[in-house]
Amino acid sequence: MDIHSTKTYWPIKNSFDKSYASLDTTITSEILIIGGGITGALIAYKLISEGKEVTLVDKRDICNGSTAASTAMLQYEIDIPLHQLIEQRGLTCAVSSYKSCEKAIFELEKIVKTIKSDCQFELKKSVYFTSSKKDIDFLQKEYEARKEHGFSVKWLEKEELKNLGLTALAAIESESAAVLDPYRFAIDLLNYCHKKGLKIFDRTNIVKIKNNKEQFILQTDKDFSIHAKDVIHCTGYESTENLSQKVVDLKSTYAIISEALPETVKAFKNHIYWDTSSPYFYFRATKDGRILMGGGDQDFKNAKKRDVLLSRKEKFLIKNFKKCFPDINFKLDYSWAGTFGETKDGLPYFGKPDGYKNEHYILGFGGNGITFSVLGMDVVLDSLNNDPNPFLEYYKFDR
Repeated sequence: MDIHSTKTYWPIKNSFDKSYASLDTTITSEILIIGGGITGALIAYKLISEGKEVTLVDKRDICNGSTAASTAMLQYEIDIPLHQLIEQRGLTCAVSSYKSCEKAIFELEKIVKTIKSDCQFELKKSVYFTSSKKDIDFLQKEYEARKEHGFSVKWLEKEELKNLGLTALAAIESESAAVLDPYRFAIDLLNYCHKKGLKIFDRTNIVKIKNNKEQFILQTDKDFSIHAKDVIHCTGYESTENLSQKVVDLKSTYAIISEALPETVKAFKNHIYWDTSSPYFYFRATKDGRILMGGGDQDFKNAKKRDVLLSRKEKFLIKNFKKCFPDINFKLDYSWAGTFGETKDGLPYFGKPDGYKNEHYILGFGGNGITFSVLGMDVVLDSLNNDPNPFLEYYKFDR
């Protein structure tokens, strides 16, 4: 029998270190951040560190949007391979984007240490592999491009991969990658910022934004107002509802996680994995000995159609896991579906769209959402001050 309906209060209550109230009055703030996930938390961290007066709101409980569904594979590799991105966006933009994402991994490590987060951050090596003969030349070309531009990479043959526990034909091993618990990190970062003066209101839904030239007046669904000089949107894929131009193709994606294994298997002690298939599969371990896998992406239609496929996608992902790691007994424990987006060049969107005054966006679309958000920390002040920044040019809306 079903002992109770849906979720009860106590498990939810005990998952929170701190609860934040919804907005129940009209307030004024120098800067308003909309979005209380990892991106909003990182931007708040930067602005609070600069002495800014900042308020952050989220229409859900904080960190319960994309952050709660993230698999948190931290890589410098962007969804578009380096040699293709060079052709698409030019040498400077492509290489600096890859280099900056690599730097972002270590910047995150510093932040984790600064705020003393128990988010289980671990540095790893990344293995970009192929199980298809036709992709070996492609992978070799990518290896040469990374090596030429100073990335620490190693070419792995079939036998070397077999020694790791992976069944594949060839791979690029990169030195710089990491994993963490994204929800724990974002919660800890927001709590840290709150103690430093950040005002946080969750379950506060902004339904109308009006700019009267001197300031923004933002109205909530409960008819309270926030007056702010600048507004920063950190709403990820939901930002497509506000933007007048299409900047991202939405996708449905799926993730599964195993029961905890008795001990971390050799393949996952020091490595994370992703492959050359399109859409690609990816694999990592968690601190408590589980294996986390994602993939099975397809065009997003609506949440209901996305979720109804979950059972079928579970079987599909497990089948592909066993092809790659046949010696690991993957016993499914949890699964979920999510929505993410792909841009035409795999890169984020930062700054102000044409015609938007003092309304800024930090949108880390794609598989590098977390590292892109760290890059956003480096540009947000320049966007606020109308100062030049190469990232505001590389990642502008009209590109």
